[in-house]
Amino acid sequence: MRLRILALLMSAALAAAPSDPMSESADLIVYGGTSAGVIAAVQARKAGLTVVIVGPDIHLGGLSSGGLGYTDTGNKGVIGGLARDFYHRIWSEYQKPGTWKWQKPSEYGGKGQGTPAVDGENRTMWIFEPSVAERIFEGYVKDFDIPVRRDEWLERAKGVARKDGKIVSIKMLSGRTYSGKMFIDATYEGDLMAAAGVSYHVGREASSVYGEEWNGNQVGILHHRHHFGAVKRPISAYKVPGDPSSGLLPRISADPPGVRGEGDRRVQAYCYRWCATDHPENRVPFPKPEGYDASQYELLARVFAAGWRETFHKFDDIPNRKTDTNNHGPFSFDNIGMNYDYPEASYERRKEILAEHRTYQQGLLWFLANDPRVPDEVRKEAGRWGLPKDEFKDNGNWPHQIYVREARRMVGAYVMTENELTRRRTTPDSVGMGSYTIDSHNVRRYVTPEGHVQNEGDIGVGISPYAIAYGAIVPRAEECRNLLVPVACSASHIAYGSIRMEPVFMILGQSAATAAALAIGAGTDVQSVPYEELRKVLARDGQVLQYASPAKASRSSRQAKDIPGVTVDDEEAVLTGDWQASSANSGFIGNGYRHDGKGSAPMSAKFIGRLPEGGRHEVRLSVVPNSNRSKDALIRIRHSGGVAESRVDLTGNGAKDGFISVGAYDFAAGTAEVVISNEGSSGYVLIDAVNWRRE
Repeated sequence: MRLRILALLMSAALAAAPSDPMSESADLIVYGGTSAGVIAAVQARKAGLTVVIVGPDIHLGGLSSGGLGYTDTGNKGVIGGLARDFYHRIWSEYQKPGTWKWQKPSEYGGKGQGTPAVDGENRTMWIFEPSVAERIFEGYVKDFDIPVRRDEWLERAKGVARKDGKIVSIKMLSGRTYSGKMFIDATYEGDLMAAAGVSYHVGREASSVYGEEWNGNQVGILHHRHHFGAVKRPISAYKVPGDPSSGLLPRISADPPGVRGEGDRRVQAYCYRWCATDHPENRVPFPKPEGYDASQYELLARVFAAGWRETFHKFDDIPNRKTDTNNHGPFSFDNIGMNYDYPEASYERRKEILAEHRTYQQGLLWFLANDPRVPDEVRKEAGRWGLPKDEFKDNGNWPHQIYVREARRMVGAYVMTENELTRRRTTPDSVGMGSYTIDSHNVRRYVTPEGHVQNEGDIGVGISPYAIAYGAIVPRAEECRNLLVPVACSASHIAYGSIRMEPVFMILGQSAATAAALAIGAGTDVQSVPYEELRKVLARDGQVLQYASPAKASRSSRQAKDIPGVTVDDEEAVLTGDWQASSANSGFIGNGYRHDGKGSAPMSAKFIGRLPEGGRHEVRLSVVPNSNRSKDALIRIRHSGGVAESRVDLTGNGAKDGFISVGAYDFAAGTAEVVISNEGSSGYVLIDAVNWRRE
């Protein structure tokens, strides 16, 4: 064992100190210092390979250290291997008293201490500050003696040397070259993949391409509250309200709405997951960006005038009185429609896009804190916050990594689609699992035929844990035989909306490095690695390749198909937010139910029923009785006469046959909708099933 460790250290030292400073070689070259890139390099070292991380990044960790500290985990039971090790290291860091500089552990949600449970209930295992995450990633490369070549940009036009269907070396703009037996593209953009001649797609495929329901143009579909239908009255898209000749307000597309399901080259909106603090000793007031233009926010001023006040609903708290701040509402931090060039743009053009996004978001913060058109209560709340002095200290306290929600996506040996995620089709050769809601942010803002502004592209479809195929991280054999792509992987737009989560990227990074090691050991191509051998190594190293839900139908005597009328289970609902699955109490329909964790984060669930005939129907909610349930859950029912809104007691009082009635309404044949929300509620909001029964 000592000899093996000594050999690893010697090989790392040789890789770290090349004799020719302009040329370096290793068994594995990882392009990109994202979370996936670091984890892939660690796995390679554990497998005995020499490895170099090279890429544009100066800071390691990508978005995990770039502001997304409120981890989008989905079902934490499917996060294993080195990904789980990363989050355990996060937890260990928060056991040190010195980590808590601006807040006591007991002040942070009451869950700052203790042993991290298997189900992930300890918040400081999954929720963290950017600087703490970066410290963990830097600790990895130090612990495993991994050379990192920072601020190195691939020469994309002629920077990939190939021979016999394989990459031989890659060249940087600096002139340095990196040679290897295997390569991993760990960038969000898929730059190495594209430069190597591997097929990829940008934008939304038409729903017909892969036989999907939620791909393509989503005109007419309003899921989350990130649309203008959530505002109390319609908002005119024109500079002079109601006057098309006056021209459109800024940031509204003049393109026609288009047709539901058609494909396009649009990608979902990006934003910086910026970090805020309200601690006076650590707070820097929001800066007024150079080039600030208040007219860019006229649309938001109209939204406020219409009564909207939910601006700060996505200030998710992380330790030390800081936040991970995300988009929320019809006009927010997502810079909708301003990123279409980014995936394939030159480096210079990307810098322009990034600068525009930064100006937009910082200008929005300045607007919220200072503009007299902003309601007093909103302006006062905005003025309480600022940027933390101890985060992103070399970048004006602003994140160094933008949230690239999608860019290029490889068209590889296997394409993951909505059908695999919803289990309509079996996934072969699992190398990891995802579980987060199929989630796309808006891709554009357009004008309706009535002259009103509307957002389009936002999707949230609840799913259960699903496997990700090995073929989704390898190119087609005829295109490249020694490259793996765990981040810009092979998936349709809508499937990538779930796969694109940081824990999943780390999972796939580990699996990619494992496959690279096996291919090197066998002297074969990545496409020829025997899956059974790969599976055994992944399982040995803690990867979760299959997942059996703890919720079992045997605890419930009711199935949706056996209930008179039309019944939609929670597994079929369109979900917004991180609903928690459970089967702790009996009496549910199907395999279990979900609840909001008694959380303050906005969550909603849309149940879409397909009514075979019109007429008056009683609407009933399935309840799983418990005294801790909400007594004032918000219910919205869309019927022939409009939308009915009421507050409902979910404790089970007055339930008959496990259902409570929320009234009878007239419905037309076809689609009927019921939305259950935790907006303004107390107690646990629970969702199980909705039933429409014709009177």
